[in-house]
Amino acid sequence: MGKPTGFMDYKRETSEVVKPKVRIKNFNEFHIPLSKEKQQIQGARCMACGVPFCQSGMTLMGMTTGCPLNNLIPEWNDLVYTDNLGQAYNRLAKTNNFPEFTARVCPALCEAACTCGLNDEPVSVKENEYGIIESAYEKGYAKANPPRVRTGKKVAVIGSGPAGLAAADQLNRRGHQITVFERNDRIGGLLMYGIPNMKLEKHIIDRKIDIMKEEGIEFVVNADIGGNYKANKILKDYDRVILACGASNPRDIKVSGREAKGIYFAVDFLKATTKSLLDSELKDGNYITTKDKKVLVIGGGDTGNDCVGTSIRHGAVSVIQLEMMPKLPDSRAELNPWPQWPKVCKTDYGQEEAIAVFGQDPRIYQSTVKEFVVNEAGCVCQAKIVKLEWKKDEATGRMNMAEIEGSEYTIDVDIVLIAAGFMGSQEYVTKAFGVDVNERTNVATENEKYKTNVDNVFTAGDMHRGQSLVVWAIREGREAAREVDCDLMGYTNL
Repeated sequence: MGKPTGFMDYKRETSEVVKPKVRIKNFNEFHIPLSKEKQQIQGARCMACGVPFCQSGMTLMGMTTGCPLNNLIPEWNDLVYTDNLGQAYNRLAKTNNFPEFTARVCPALCEAACTCGLNDEPVSVKENEYGIIESAYEKGYAKANPPRVRTGKKVAVIGSGPAGLAAADQLNRRGHQITVFERNDRIGGLLMYGIPNMKLEKHIIDRKIDIMKEEGIEFVVNADIGGNYKANKILKDYDRVILACGASNPRDIKVSGREAKGIYFAVDFLKATTKSLLDSELKDGNYITTKDKKVLVIGGGDTGNDCVGTSIRHGAVSVIQLEMMPKLPDSRAELNPWPQWPKVCKTDYGQEEAIAVFGQDPRIYQSTVKEFVVNEAGCVCQAKIVKLEWKKDEATGRMNMAEIEGSEYTIDVDIVLIAAGFMGSQEYVTKAFGVDVNERTNVATENEKYKTNVDNVFTAGDMHRGQSLVVWAIREGREAAREVDCDLMGYTNL
């Protein structure tokens, strides 16, 4: 603990952001990092708690509190304060394979559980993680470190999202020969095409992938296993296989008029924009434009927010975002005490931009689409919205959101983006490998295990646990790697 009174002497400070009306002119990251001196002050605020909930990764009332990776946060906060960034990187890299990703896109479960946040504001953990990893690249600490000895074992990782990359990184360190197969044209999975550039610029992914290549990992793109690549050949050529293909089935909205032109899944909208941006700076026109369009986003989560921000950057004339659930309170309720995850209303970057551009929050709570109106050209032109309320299901006794009779109204729309979440793994992949799935279509394993019903086949990430956070995907990849290593070698030191 570098400064015993630091949490009393200093206030929380986070990175500044480019103003909304300026940042919407491009797709660049818009956070301005804290200076090294300010990062040290934030490190000084860390209390070195007797019980550091920040690194606990516990589940309380069905929600995670603290870091699922069990990052050694008090240790590297102190090392930031004392300006020992090399050792801080070593401590961070022990638990997190990709701090360059989590420092940008993680919702900071650690900060929500920070003891400082019980009576004041939490330590700026995410800011210090960013400072540590970027310093490591600048000073050469994060350079390639290939294994000195190879085991002769070969492992195929199917999917290059955060779970697949974490598993590959861990197993390569152990000395196994790793090949990562990705069905898209670029490595990164969810990181590459599911998260917009303004949250994670893609050269950050490429920088890490180049290091992993130097360390001996082989990457194969445009390899759709179960499509243009045969699963049987993978099973024959490799000693073990890890399926980390994500939860790739978008949840649909099944109402009248759904077949109309102009209605898209959010994942297709976001992917097309990112790919065109990377291929040609949007000059090829191979994306779904919202320029001069009235946009309706269905879904209030991170993906819905990304659709709002992306639509505004394209030049939408209006954006409305529907949320089925009621608005959360602005501060913690009494029944939601620290260190539980705070169930409070969050206004994210896309909503901030909508407020700045259109003068109001785009979110309409407790609402859903009842019907899409289709014009003579077969395009969506209106959406009939209905208000919702909590209502008890007499058959099950459960409380569900139900329509309020007579609450319907109609809005004009040109484009609809469905961001209602994901339903699990894709059938053509699971059938190709013959793995069992559970009732949620996630690949089935024993509880807290990663081995499937098929010999030598394992799974990890969203394909295993369902749609979740990048930090959870990294943890699953690490744990799956440990299980695979033990299965291959009879023991593991991962």
